[in-house]
Amino acid sequence: MTLQLPRTFTFRLAVTYMSVFGVSVLLLMSFIYWSTAAYMARQSDALIDAEINGLAERYDLLGLAGLMSLIEERLSRQPTGLSIYLLTTQAHSRLAGNLNRWPEAPEDPAGWIDFQLYTDQSAEAQVHLARARRFALVGGFHLLVGRDISPLIAAKERIATTLAWGLVLTLALGGLGGWWISRRMAQRIETINRTSREIIDGDLSRRMPLQGTGDELDRLAGSLNQMLDRIQTLMEDVRRVSDNIAHDLRTPLGRLHNQLDSLRGDLLHKGMSTGAVDQALAESQGLLATFNALLRIARIESRARTEGFAPIDLAALVSDVVDFYEPLAEARRQMLNFSAVPGMRLSGDRDLLFQALANLLDNAIKYTPENGHIAVTLASVDNATAELSVADDGPGIPDAERGHVFQRFFRLESSRTTAGSGLGLSLVAAVARLHNMTIEVTDNAPGTRLTLRFMVSRAPAS
Repeated sequence: MTLQLPRTFTFRLAVTYMSVFGVSVLLLMSFIYWSTAAYMARQSDALIDAEINGLAERYDLLGLAGLMSLIEERLSRQPTGLSIYLLTTQAHSRLAGNLNRWPEAPEDPAGWIDFQLYTDQSAEAQVHLARARRFALVGGFHLLVGRDISPLIAAKERIATTLAWGLVLTLALGGLGGWWISRRMAQRIETINRTSREIIDGDLSRRMPLQGTGDELDRLAGSLNQMLDRIQTLMEDVRRVSDNIAHDLRTPLGRLHNQLDSLRGDLLHKGMSTGAVDQALAESQGLLATFNALLRIARIESRARTEGFAPIDLAALVSDVVDFYEPLAEARRQMLNFSAVPGMRLSGDRDLLFQALANLLDNAIKYTPENGHIAVTLASVDNATAELSVADDGPGIPDAERGHVFQRFFRLESSRTTAGSGLGLSLVAAVARLHNMTIEVTDNAPGTRLTLRFMVSRAPAS
């Protein structure tokens, strides 16, 4: 199963967290920008106020001449500085300063004026932004003191650009980190899902892998492993009980069957009726067959190794099974068709595979009506995979029951009037697991199709 990361919960959680984190960083950086810009603006205004206070004190001490002398002195020290001075008469005629005329921009109630400052540097006229404050002097004179705030605006722009790139870098790193974390989380969850699917397919020995980190997923995997251990123990106990019962009762049933057979011989010798004994013999034979099937399934499921496996010609094996059951199908006026792709080989136990295929074909013949059709097909899926299907046009298996047909003693008929023990498909499932086969029940419309899928090798061409 391909892991689609954008559809995982961990990825969506990482994206949500990154979005919340991004908004938080944006708000924080906006606060830093506006706080820094406001502080710089306040510092600039405070510097202008300080200069106005100094100039006003000089005017009070030395009069107009002393004020003009101080303005010229400051301008001479910084001819190309950021400070702006303009001293005018009541009619705004220039007396001193580095401005030619009074700015035409409106001023606010506190006397602050924001205007454009035209300079001439490197033979190119430049427009700077300036901020100044008007101060009225005794005698009707006007004093304008300000500063070129272009460096302040440039600093604000640099701060905004830096914060913007910081936000982009934060989101990029957050997205990369979220992707990496969600991918690691998704891989661990997919490992648990893959193990769960293997357990569902029948391998109860599988356990959830542990990373050894002691985190939530490790604790979850540990709890699941404890639950699986308990389930496996209970299932083994149930299986052991049924196997022990079958083993312990098979011997007395065998003796009972032999005694009934001996009694039947005595009755026949005396010329007496054997109907009741024949019925008892048939019942005991059915019980013995059931117990033998249980023990056979137990032996198959207990096999941990496959040293006895040998290469098997599948086409020949299936052909032998079909030939064995063809007379029975003809006796029931059923059409039994067989087709196979030659040259496919499988490593396995021939007797067990023969018994499993025989059970499948026996079931198909049993539930297919007279004049019905049964198809046995051995086909190649690809170079390494093949499938064997047995299809009939009988009554079929309801969708809700298809998941239970491989359980022991499961019967579709609740009345259990049809002969059988309900162990035939259980044996098929046990043989399939031993040979790493998958088995599937589908609708044949009408009837049922049972398909075994497995890995094969190709026989060398002669």
